[in-house]
Amino acid sequence: MAEWQVNEDKACFKKWWPEKTPKNHQFEKISLGEFFERQRKKYANEKLIYFIESWMTYEETGQAIDSLATSLHKLGLKQGDVVAFLMPNSFQYVISFYATVKLGAIATGINATYKPLEILHHLKITNAKVLITLDALYGELARPIIRRTSVEMVIYTNVADLASGLSGVKKTLGKMIGKIPKGKVDFPSAINFLDLLNTEVDLPKVDFDPTEHTATYIMTGGTTGVPKATVLTHFNLVSNAIQAMLWVGGEDPGVGDIGALPLFHSFAMTAVMNVAIALGGWMMLFPRPPPTGEFLKEITHIDAPKGLFYAGAEILFKRIADFPDLKKFPTLMGRLKLCISGAGPLHAPVQKSFQENTGGRIVEGYGLSEASPVVSAGNLFGESPVGTIGMPFTGTDWCIFDVDDFEKGSIADGLSGSKFGEENTGEICVCGPQVMKEYLNQPEETADTLKKWDGRIWLLTGDIGFMNEDGTIAIRDRKKQLIKVAGHSVFPAEVETMLMSHKAVSEAAVAGLPDPKGKVGEITKAWVALRPEYRGKITEKELIAWTEKNMTKWKCPAFIDFLPEIPKNILGKIQRRTLQEADPLFKK
Repeated sequence: MAEWQVNEDKACFKKWWPEKTPKNHQFEKISLGEFFERQRKKYANEKLIYFIESWMTYEETGQAIDSLATSLHKLGLKQGDVVAFLMPNSFQYVISFYATVKLGAIATGINATYKPLEILHHLKITNAKVLITLDALYGELARPIIRRTSVEMVIYTNVADLASGLSGVKKTLGKMIGKIPKGKVDFPSAINFLDLLNTEVDLPKVDFDPTEHTATYIMTGGTTGVPKATVLTHFNLVSNAIQAMLWVGGEDPGVGDIGALPLFHSFAMTAVMNVAIALGGWMMLFPRPPPTGEFLKEITHIDAPKGLFYAGAEILFKRIADFPDLKKFPTLMGRLKLCISGAGPLHAPVQKSFQENTGGRIVEGYGLSEASPVVSAGNLFGESPVGTIGMPFTGTDWCIFDVDDFEKGSIADGLSGSKFGEENTGEICVCGPQVMKEYLNQPEETADTLKKWDGRIWLLTGDIGFMNEDGTIAIRDRKKQLIKVAGHSVFPAEVETMLMSHKAVSEAAVAGLPDPKGKVGEITKAWVALRPEYRGKITEKELIAWTEKNMTKWKCPAFIDFLPEIPKNILGKIQRRTLQEADPLFKK
């Protein structure tokens, strides 16, 4: 498919490009079902999923997927129907996802930290017909709103249902004393998940075009912040899994892929579930990110002769690097061999400390739900530039465009004639096989986000950045989070990085607020969490004075608040907006 061929004269291929990774690739038009079946055939008796002390092979998982798909078909599920999952990472999540997409139905995972009204919004937008839920989550989260949705069928499961590594005694005791959560599902004619796995396999023949047919709806704030559903096709998801597999050096049977991030989010859906399958490796699933000590114990005790990949947010790597008792885990050294930090910038001190303390390699990656989600990453096998989002994945093109007028064309595309450097900052735009089809039922939003240029469709990411002469891109910030101080552009991420270079600062978040004096339009405010040993030993005024010595005056925070911890979402992404909106100066 010539449309996904990138000009190999581009600057990004010259200096840092990983030796074993092809610049271009012929992306096949296959469904997720075909993608899974190929790997199942090759690796039938190899391990695929580890969860609660239990293993499933490719073949065992495949049989469960086919039985569930047959059952769903017999229960009336048709191509194009939507199945929503309200459950944590588990055997059941992976099985449900692949059973759904094999039938040509559409999978959508719900954030299990949502409140009932947010779940109602998700179910209404996606028009879900079937809900597969964890019994323990149903009562509090789904029961209050289920009658107001189009859900006709509820299937329930217990988190330990398929955990063969847990003895029956342990399971029973766990449920009795509350270690394994359980709950009552009182939806009329609710169906037990396990009963559907006993069905003899008899799959219907499903024909569709993988480039057109939707595989999943992923909820996103998108480039405007209003929750909507991103429409990703089979071709999008298979292509992104293949791109990531090529980026880490090709298939690597037996390698482990840690799934502490939730699979309902596009990052884990691709970087954990689909990439593990593309590699011929296995995924290690956690129902929620465990405390660091517990996590380290789990990953150092499991049999992983080929080592482990880990995709996560910077905070997860920071916690490992800063963990006071790392010496208790001598086998950790070199075990986390390839790590990608996403959902926000990877700061150089965190990268350095993580690599020194674990012997692993870590680089920053970049993506967004609208791109399935992975767009780029640093080189995991050689030198990689710090402070950039690396190079675009195989078959992915990127350019910097004018922030206000896309039609002006590209400022920098990595070819001669590009305007490189920070003074040529603009919007990062991306083109590749992983770019979404559309936003569900949002034609105007789609038209603002997907635009045609030079005969190809480009995704306007809403992120502001510039291209360096080596073809890498440095992100400045979100278009929507730019702070305007007396006409100057202040990028929150830049101020956060500066603050975090102070020895007393553990974490920082920065946002703009209306100037109470009405002189400069907006002022910059920072919220800072101090390292424990510095609490009470430095004041907010002293920290502001330090920024004034080290930064241009108009970039410096006008106010700083100290907090015990900076709020983050389930992925570990800093919630600037939450802090901004809670501030007394904030005006809608």
